[in-house]
Amino acid sequence: MAFWRIPIVFLLLLSSSTMAAPSFYSPRKGPTQTSIQERFIQCFNGNSPFSIPLSTAFFTPNNPSFSSVLQSTAQNLRYLVPSMPKPEFIITPLHESHVQAAVICAKWLNIHLRVRSGGHDYEGLSFVSQIESPFILVDLSKLRSIYVDIQGNSAWVEAGATVGEVYYRIAEKSNVHGFPAGLCSSLGIGGHITGGAYGSMMRKYGLGVDNVIDARIVDVNGRVLDRAAMGEDLFWAIRGGGGASFGIILEWKIKLVPVPPTVTVFTVTKSLEQGATKILSKWQTVADKLDDDLFIRVIIQTANAGKNNAKTVTTSYNALFLGDAERLLRVMQQSFPELGLTRKDCTETTWIKSVLYIAGYSSTTPPEVLLQGKSTFKNYFKAKSDFVKEAIPETALEGLWKRLLEEDSPLMIWNPYGGMMARISESETPFPHRQGTKFKIQYLTLWQDGDNNASKHFDWIRRLYNYMAPYVSMFPRGAYVNYRDLDLGMNTNINTSFIEASLWGTRYFKDNFMRLVKVKTRVDPNNFFRHEQSIPPLPVQA
Repeated sequence: MAFWRIPIVFLLLLSSSTMAAPSFYSPRKGPTQTSIQERFIQCFNGNSPFSIPLSTAFFTPNNPSFSSVLQSTAQNLRYLVPSMPKPEFIITPLHESHVQAAVICAKWLNIHLRVRSGGHDYEGLSFVSQIESPFILVDLSKLRSIYVDIQGNSAWVEAGATVGEVYYRIAEKSNVHGFPAGLCSSLGIGGHITGGAYGSMMRKYGLGVDNVIDARIVDVNGRVLDRAAMGEDLFWAIRGGGGASFGIILEWKIKLVPVPPTVTVFTVTKSLEQGATKILSKWQTVADKLDDDLFIRVIIQTANAGKNNAKTVTTSYNALFLGDAERLLRVMQQSFPELGLTRKDCTETTWIKSVLYIAGYSSTTPPEVLLQGKSTFKNYFKAKSDFVKEAIPETALEGLWKRLLEEDSPLMIWNPYGGMMARISESETPFPHRQGTKFKIQYLTLWQDGDNNASKHFDWIRRLYNYMAPYVSMFPRGAYVNYRDLDLGMNTNINTSFIEASLWGTRYFKDNFMRLVKVKTRVDPNNFFRHEQSIPPLPVQA
């Protein structure tokens, strides 16, 4: 473990069973009529051994920095509009004991708590509550230490660090080590791994959750638990069961994976006029069967092209190959010659620079940009997801193109499966979409005019989603939990049953949903950690 940690034994003393009642609390009368902030701060100061500068770690709506802190990592601007509920205050812990105190005090004072690590939650669940108020926000962005142990082939990573920072710190120590997680460099590692964490090395090494070997969390009683202390059932649940249902992730211990000194990247774009439909049909049949070292995703959007600048659909094949260009060309010639890849399309580079490439940075961007830690992708958007088991017919693709051309800024990303993803059991982690899945689809519609015409974009993506129903997984129709979609159903109060939650739970987790419910019932029976799509506990029997 990193040298800066306080022993777990000491931190366990902060559990709710040993804390003293704050001075304002009366066993018979309850909290006195002081503000939520005042009561919370009094409780907080009595339950953390480390003082915290209130002026730099607590932000109320009256604080000039409140809005900038709230907006700092939020990705989906839909959840920053004035009509969206705002937290009573934001706390940015500087030490893990502050996270413990936040849980203890929120529980004691019956204040709803939301937790944010990177702010990329598609439906804003990490920083907005649409189901109950008041609520507070615990923002982990200042807990971002990374300790890389090359000899031990591992790293401890605090929840507030971004995947870009993790990649940079690994590459800083070694050019032949990496980690198979997200393609967007500003993702907070804490929440990212709770949902699965896929990326461009998933076909070689699986998901981020498949490469986690330990974790430290704050549980509902304010205790810090590592893997041994939490037990294998809870350790299983937090690795893919979705964020903010079982506790607050403090840090992950991740297993590093080998990467070659030279990797190769390419992007080849084909429009409809260049035969995109037939090429994509071929991709569907080979993408999950390619060499495990090769990941080719397809980015589908609209563009104006040709002499008349007419609107068309483009398909961009964006790839990482864990090897040199010559071997890549041999693999492509054998498996996917239809794309017409040439040597001039290929760029040999290092793994860390391939991270920048896949994230959309220019070739001249220095790796240090990964340390900036904030998202540059801020839009109003709505997203959905699907998993595909059989190739989508060309006639269906033609109908898809027609619908994409109707929208202002549509985007689809098709990510290939197969390889290691097909060799890991559905029940190994809560993430179940493994063997038999050819690829995953992410649907997005983006706009810039706020609430204006938002309903038009919602209607479009819902119609597109309905159109795709015959061509994707069924019974259940799968969805990716890190692409939260409240259209699938939501908890409307703290007593939502697991039967109601199964409307979305089985889509995200398939048969693993009931096991997650049982873990939740054991570790958080009163449903303290909750949000619109959190795992519910079983109802208490009378």
